[in-house]
Amino acid sequence: MKTDAQFLPVVARDHGGGLDAAVARYGGTRADWIDLSTGINPVPYPLPDFTTSDWTALPDSAARFALIDAARRSWQVPAGAQIVAASGASALIARMPDLATGTRVQITAPTYNEHAAAFRARRWSVIESGQADARVLVHPNNPDGRIWAAPDLTAPLSIIDESFCDVMPDRSLIAQSVNPGVIVLKSFGKFWGLAGARLGFAIGAPDLIDTLTESLGPWPVAGPTLRLGHAALTDHNWADATQARLAVDADCLDTLMTRRGATLAGGTSLFRLYSVPDAAAWQDRLAQAHIWSRIFPYSDTLLRLGLPAPDHWPRLEAAV
Repeated sequence: MKTDAQFLPVVARDHGGGLDAAVARYGGTRADWIDLSTGINPVPYPLPDFTTSDWTALPDSAARFALIDAARRSWQVPAGAQIVAASGASALIARMPDLATGTRVQITAPTYNEHAAAFRARRWSVIESGQADARVLVHPNNPDGRIWAAPDLTAPLSIIDESFCDVMPDRSLIAQSVNPGVIVLKSFGKFWGLAGARLGFAIGAPDLIDTLTESLGPWPVAGPTLRLGHAALTDHNWADATQARLAVDADCLDTLMTRRGATLAGGTSLFRLYSVPDAAAWQDRLAQAHIWSRIFPYSDTLLRLGLPAPDHWPRLEAAV
């Protein structure tokens, strides 16, 4: 474990969301807007009936153990791997550099930028290829949907970010989590559509999970989120129906966009990546209709769209 890391100043990083800035520039209120800049399921899991004690009592161990057991069953976690839950996958991503001793991490770009930021904050060098002490694989990748495989786990610490893999559970690399130096990250907010719940999981060998558990403290997940997460992860009928619906909606979005001149460049069934002649112009045109999209500082032609909610399709069709 790195014990002498020094922290660099925190800088703003490019993400989806940021709807407040769009409202300030293009007008309207948040309620007027359709936010397609993220890859969050627009039809979220229904909230349970919370009790007063969910909010007033400290989260108890029984609820935490129940959530972990539900996660193990839902993702078919190998018996030799352990699981820790935290307040969002981002809280775990920030701690990944502390799990290895080294100076070089391999991260293939473009991808989710919080991984590189976390390692750079601990003064690691981020490289695209070559020998490294750690490697990050976002699986499927954000934003292009690239799929990785077990032979790609080439570093002493191999981090597999499966934040979007719940739409394709058959491609999960969760079986690798039992191997030394491998850790799999899961995000609850994307597939279940409840990003505000702030829930994420790390799955891996006991030594890695013990280190994370110690660093997270005694109450890493809020009481209401423990209850919500357990309910969602045990509702397999909802998950099956949602995977099927998202696949259909992704195909519909591709049809709509390609008929308007866009070319499919990748994605998952939670977000689609398109190549267009001028991504900024497309974003501006959609924003005039109060629809927010995602473009990237490293590309003039890539546009990413999340899936619209069922009642938002007519507005999107009119806007494009």
